[in-house]
Amino acid sequence: MRIVNLIENTEGRSECSYEHGLSFYIETEWHKVLLDLGQTDDSIRNAESLGIDLSAVETVVLSHGHYDHSGGIIPFSRINDRAVIYMQKAAGGEYYADDGIMSGNDRYRYIGIDKDILKLPQVRLLQGDYVIDDGLELFMIKNRTHVIPFTNKRLLVKTDEGFVSDDFCHEHYLVVKENGLSVLLSGCAHNGILSILDAYKEKYGNLPDIVISGFHLMVKREYRENELEEVRSIAEELSTYQTKFYTCHCTGIPAFEEMKKIMGDQLEYVHSGEEIIL
Repeated sequence: MRIVNLIENTEGRSECSYEHGLSFYIETEWHKVLLDLGQTDDSIRNAESLGIDLSAVETVVLSHGHYDHSGGIIPFSRINDRAVIYMQKAAGGEYYADDGIMSGNDRYRYIGIDKDILKLPQVRLLQGDYVIDDGLELFMIKNRTHVIPFTNKRLLVKTDEGFVSDDFCHEHYLVVKENGLSVLLSGCAHNGILSILDAYKEKYGNLPDIVISGFHLMVKREYRENELEEVRSIAEELSTYQTKFYTCHCTGIPAFEEMKKIMGDQLEYVHSGEEIIL
Protein backbone atom coordinates (compact mmCIF):
# COMPACT_ATOMS: atom_id res chain seq x y z
CA MET A 1 0.00 0.00 0.00
CA ARG A 2 1.25 3.44 -0.96
CA ILE A 3 -0.09 6.61 0.68
CA VAL A 4 1.07 10.03 -0.52
CA ASN A 5 0.33 13.33 1.16
CA LEU A 6 -0.52 15.46 -1.87
CA ILE A 7 -0.75 18.61 0.22
CA GLU A 8 -0.75 19.86 3.80
CA ASN A 9 0.38 22.89 5.78
CA THR A 10 4.14 22.40 5.83
CA GLU A 11 6.92 22.19 3.27
CA GLY A 12 8.03 18.69 2.37
CA ARG A 13 9.32 17.68 -1.04
CA SER A 14 10.85 20.60 -2.90
CA GLU A 15 8.75 20.10 -6.04
CA CYS A 16 5.49 20.34 -4.07
CA SER A 17 3.65 23.41 -2.81
CA TYR A 18 1.98 23.50 0.58
CA GLU A 19 -1.08 25.21 2.02
CA HIS A 20 -3.53 25.06 4.91
CA GLY A 21 -5.42 22.02 3.69
CA LEU A 22 -5.13 18.28 3.23
CA SER A 23 -5.21 15.64 0.51
CA PHE A 24 -4.05 12.02 0.51
CA TYR A 25 -3.61 9.68 -2.45
CA ILE A 26 -3.97 5.99 -1.51
CA GLU A 27 -2.93 3.21 -3.88
CA THR A 28 -3.52 -0.47 -3.18
CA GLU A 29 -3.46 -3.54 -5.40
CA TRP A 30 -7.09 -2.92 -6.30
CA HIS A 31 -7.74 0.77 -5.68
CA LYS A 32 -6.64 4.32 -6.38
CA VAL A 33 -8.32 6.63 -3.91
CA LEU A 34 -8.24 10.27 -2.82
CA LEU A 35 -9.10 11.36 0.69
CA ASP A 36 -9.87 15.09 0.43
CA LEU A 37 -8.52 17.55 -2.12
CA GLY A 38 -7.05 20.47 -0.22
CA GLN A 39 -8.06 24.14 -0.21
CA THR A 40 -7.19 24.86 -3.86
CA ASP A 41 -6.12 22.95 -6.97
CA ASP A 42 -2.51 22.85 -5.70
CA SER A 43 -3.02 19.23 -4.65
CA ILE A 44 -3.68 18.40 -8.32
CA ARG A 45 -0.52 20.16 -9.45
CA ASN A 46 1.48 18.39 -6.75
CA ALA A 47 0.15 15.04 -7.98
CA GLU A 48 1.40 15.92 -11.47
CA SER A 49 4.83 16.84 -10.07
CA LEU A 50 4.95 13.48 -8.27
CA GLY A 51 3.93 11.51 -11.37
CA ILE A 52 0.55 10.47 -9.97
CA ASP A 53 -2.17 10.07 -12.61
CA LEU A 54 -5.37 11.37 -11.00
CA SER A 55 -7.40 10.38 -14.06
CA ALA A 56 -6.97 6.78 -12.86
CA VAL A 57 -8.56 7.46 -9.44
CA GLU A 58 -11.89 5.66 -9.04
CA THR A 59 -12.90 6.76 -5.53
CA VAL A 60 -12.83 10.11 -3.73
CA VAL A 61 -13.77 10.51 -0.08
CA LEU A 62 -14.48 13.92 1.44
CA SER A 63 -13.75 13.48 5.13
CA HIS A 64 -15.97 16.40 6.27
CA GLY A 65 -17.61 19.55 5.00
CA HIS A 66 -14.83 22.16 5.24
CA TYR A 67 -13.29 24.28 2.47
CA ASP A 68 -9.67 23.30 3.17
CA HIS A 69 -10.46 19.67 2.33
CA SER A 70 -12.79 20.24 -0.61
CA GLY A 71 -11.38 23.14 -2.64
CA GLY A 72 -9.80 20.88 -5.26
CA ILE A 73 -12.90 18.78 -5.94
CA ILE A 74 -14.33 20.94 -8.74
CA PRO A 75 -10.93 21.20 -10.53
CA PHE A 76 -10.46 17.43 -10.06
CA SER A 77 -13.87 16.73 -11.63
CA ARG A 78 -12.68 18.46 -14.81
CA ILE A 79 -9.90 15.92 -15.31
CA ASN A 80 -11.76 12.93 -13.89
CA ASP A 81 -15.57 12.81 -14.08
CA ARG A 82 -15.79 9.05 -13.45
CA ALA A 83 -14.52 8.78 -9.89
CA VAL A 84 -17.34 8.43 -7.37
CA ILE A 85 -17.18 11.13 -4.69
CA TYR A 86 -18.47 10.01 -1.28
CA MET A 87 -19.47 12.46 1.44
CA GLN A 88 -21.99 12.58 4.22
CA LYS A 89 -25.18 14.43 3.28
CA ALA A 90 -24.54 16.79 6.18
CA ALA A 91 -21.22 17.86 4.59
CA GLY A 92 -23.19 20.35 2.53
CA GLY A 93 -24.22 22.29 5.64
CA GLU A 94 -23.59 25.90 6.68
CA TYR A 95 -20.32 25.69 8.61
CA TYR A 96 -18.63 28.73 10.12
CA ALA A 97 -15.68 29.66 12.31
CA ASP A 98 -15.99 32.26 15.06
CA ASP A 99 -12.94 34.48 14.61
CA GLY A 100 -13.73 36.46 17.77
CA ILE A 101 -15.36 39.71 18.71
CA MET A 102 -12.31 41.72 17.59
CA SER A 103 -13.05 40.66 14.00
CA GLY A 104 -16.05 43.01 13.91
CA ASN A 105 -18.61 42.41 11.20
CA ASP A 106 -16.50 39.56 9.81
CA ARG A 107 -16.53 37.63 13.09
CA TYR A 108 -18.35 34.62 11.60
CA ARG A 109 -16.43 33.25 8.62
CA TYR A 110 -17.90 30.65 6.24
CA ILE A 111 -15.70 27.54 6.14
CA GLY A 112 -18.05 25.13 4.38
CA ILE A 113 -17.73 23.59 0.94
CA ASP A 114 -18.45 25.17 -2.44
CA LYS A 115 -22.12 24.28 -2.96
CA ASP A 116 -21.46 23.57 -6.65
CA ILE A 117 -19.82 20.33 -5.49
CA LEU A 118 -23.28 19.06 -4.56
CA LYS A 119 -24.37 19.46 -8.19
CA LEU A 120 -21.75 17.04 -9.53
CA PRO A 121 -23.46 13.87 -10.85
CA GLN A 122 -20.70 11.63 -9.44
CA VAL A 123 -21.34 12.74 -5.84
CA ARG A 124 -22.90 10.16 -3.51
CA LEU A 125 -24.47 11.64 -0.38
CA LEU A 126 -24.37 9.20 2.53
CA GLN A 127 -26.20 9.06 5.84
CA GLY A 128 -24.06 6.92 8.09
CA ASP A 129 -21.63 4.03 7.66
CA TYR A 130 -21.04 2.72 4.16
CA VAL A 131 -19.18 -0.26 2.69
CA ILE A 132 -17.67 0.58 -0.70
CA ASP A 133 -16.23 -2.93 -1.15
CA ASP A 134 -14.12 -5.50 0.72
CA GLY A 135 -11.15 -3.14 0.87
CA LEU A 136 -12.78 0.23 1.51
CA GLU A 137 -15.26 1.26 4.20
CA LEU A 138 -16.54 4.48 5.75
CA PHE A 139 -17.75 4.75 9.31
CA MET A 140 -18.98 7.42 11.69
CA ILE A 141 -19.02 8.04 15.42
CA LYS A 142 -22.33 7.34 17.10
CA ASN A 143 -21.33 8.29 20.64
CA ARG A 144 -18.23 10.20 21.73
CA THR A 145 -16.30 8.60 24.57
CA HIS A 146 -14.04 11.62 25.16
CA VAL A 147 -14.43 15.40 25.13
CA ILE A 148 -13.74 16.88 21.68
CA PRO A 149 -10.46 18.81 21.34
CA PHE A 150 -10.53 22.36 22.74
CA THR A 151 -9.81 23.83 19.29
CA ASN A 152 -13.28 22.86 18.05
CA LYS A 153 -15.15 25.27 20.34
CA ARG A 154 -15.04 28.05 17.75
CA LEU A 155 -16.54 25.91 14.97
CA LEU A 156 -20.23 26.49 14.38
CA VAL A 157 -23.25 25.62 12.25
CA LYS A 158 -25.58 28.36 11.03
CA THR A 159 -29.23 27.43 11.60
CA ASP A 160 -32.55 29.28 11.35
CA GLU A 161 -32.18 30.05 15.07
CA GLY A 162 -28.62 31.36 14.71
CA PHE A 163 -25.17 29.88 15.25
CA VAL A 164 -24.82 26.66 17.29
CA SER A 165 -21.86 24.43 18.09
CA ASP A 166 -20.92 22.02 15.32
CA ASP A 167 -21.63 18.42 16.33
CA PHE A 168 -19.51 17.14 13.39
CA CYS A 169 -22.20 14.82 12.10
CA HIS A 170 -20.67 15.52 8.67
CA GLU A 171 -17.38 13.76 9.52
CA HIS A 172 -16.66 10.16 8.55
CA TYR A 173 -13.51 8.03 8.43
CA LEU A 174 -11.97 5.83 5.76
CA VAL A 175 -10.78 2.29 6.51
CA VAL A 176 -8.50 0.67 3.93
CA LYS A 177 -7.76 -3.05 4.24
CA GLU A 178 -5.18 -5.01 2.26
CA ASN A 179 -3.29 -8.25 2.97
CA GLY A 180 -4.36 -8.33 6.60
CA LEU A 181 -3.36 -4.70 7.22
CA SER A 182 -5.95 -2.18 8.42
CA VAL A 183 -5.38 1.56 7.91
CA LEU A 184 -7.65 4.23 9.36
CA LEU A 185 -7.55 7.64 7.66
CA SER A 186 -9.22 10.75 8.99
CA GLY A 187 -9.08 14.34 7.82
CA CYS A 188 -9.11 16.44 11.00
CA ALA A 189 -10.51 14.09 13.66
CA HIS A 190 -12.84 16.87 14.82
CA ASN A 191 -14.72 14.34 16.94
CA GLY A 192 -11.46 13.54 18.72
CA ILE A 193 -9.00 10.83 17.74
CA LEU A 194 -9.61 8.95 20.99
CA SER A 195 -13.36 8.76 20.40
CA ILE A 196 -12.74 7.76 16.77
CA LEU A 197 -10.51 4.88 17.86
CA ASP A 198 -13.09 3.75 20.41
CA ALA A 199 -15.74 3.78 17.66
CA TYR A 200 -13.41 1.77 15.42
CA LYS A 201 -12.84 -0.79 18.17
CA GLU A 202 -16.57 -1.07 18.84
CA LYS A 203 -17.29 -1.65 15.15
CA TYR A 204 -14.39 -3.93 14.21
CA GLY A 205 -13.46 -5.54 17.54
CA ASN A 206 -9.81 -4.41 17.48
CA LEU A 207 -7.64 -1.40 16.69
CA PRO A 208 -6.19 -0.40 13.31
CA ASP A 209 -2.56 -1.16 12.51
CA ILE A 210 -2.00 2.35 11.15
CA VAL A 211 -3.74 5.68 11.77
CA ILE A 212 -3.18 8.67 9.47
CA SER A 213 -4.93 11.83 10.60
CA GLY A 214 -4.78 15.43 11.61
CA PHE A 215 -5.63 15.75 15.31
CA HIS A 216 -7.01 19.32 15.24
CA LEU A 217 -4.82 20.62 18.05
CA MET A 218 -3.30 23.66 16.32
CA VAL A 219 -3.63 27.21 17.67
CA LYS A 220 -2.33 30.46 16.17
CA ARG A 221 -0.87 31.72 19.45
CA GLU A 222 1.01 30.42 22.46
CA TYR A 223 -0.59 27.39 24.10
CA ARG A 224 -2.11 27.81 27.54
CA GLU A 225 -0.92 25.27 30.09
CA ASN A 226 -4.32 23.54 30.28
CA GLU A 227 -4.26 23.14 26.50
CA LEU A 228 -0.80 21.60 26.59
CA GLU A 229 -2.02 19.24 29.28
CA GLU A 230 -4.83 18.14 26.97
CA VAL A 231 -2.35 17.54 24.14
CA ARG A 232 -0.14 15.49 26.46
CA SER A 233 -3.11 13.53 27.80
CA ILE A 234 -4.13 12.52 24.26
CA ALA A 235 -0.56 11.45 23.51
CA GLU A 236 -0.36 9.44 26.73
CA GLU A 237 -3.47 7.46 25.83
CA LEU A 238 -2.40 6.93 22.21
CA SER A 239 0.95 5.62 23.43
CA THR A 240 -0.84 2.68 25.08
CA TYR A 241 -2.11 1.40 21.70
CA GLN A 242 -0.31 -1.08 19.46
CA THR A 243 -0.83 1.29 16.53
CA LYS A 244 1.50 3.42 14.43
CA PHE A 245 0.37 7.03 13.98
CA TYR A 246 1.09 9.52 11.19
CA THR A 247 -0.15 13.07 11.54
CA CYS A 248 -0.12 16.39 9.66
CA HIS A 249 -2.20 19.49 8.81
CA CYS A 250 -4.33 20.65 11.76
CA THR A 251 -2.24 18.99 14.46
CA GLY A 252 0.34 21.75 14.13
CA ILE A 253 4.07 21.35 14.59
CA PRO A 254 4.18 22.54 18.24
CA ALA A 255 1.51 20.03 19.30
CA PHE A 256 3.21 17.30 17.25
CA GLU A 257 6.53 17.99 18.97
CA GLU A 258 4.84 17.84 22.38
CA MET A 259 3.20 14.51 21.52
CA LYS A 260 6.43 13.17 20.01
CA LYS A 261 8.16 13.57 23.39
CA ILE A 262 5.68 11.05 24.78
CA MET A 263 5.06 8.77 21.78
CA GLY A 264 8.55 8.62 20.25
CA ASP A 265 8.80 6.53 17.09
CA GLN A 266 5.13 5.61 17.40
CA LEU A 267 4.25 9.03 15.95
CA GLU A 268 5.56 10.58 12.72
CA TYR A 269 4.71 13.75 10.78
CA VAL A 270 4.11 13.50 7.05
CA HIS A 271 4.75 16.73 5.13
CA SER A 272 3.49 17.90 1.75
CA GLY A 273 4.57 15.52 -1.01
CA GLU A 274 5.91 12.84 1.34
CA GLU A 275 4.75 9.26 1.15
CA ILE A 276 4.18 6.29 3.40
CA ILE A 277 4.87 2.78 2.10
CA LEU A 278 3.13 0.00 4.03
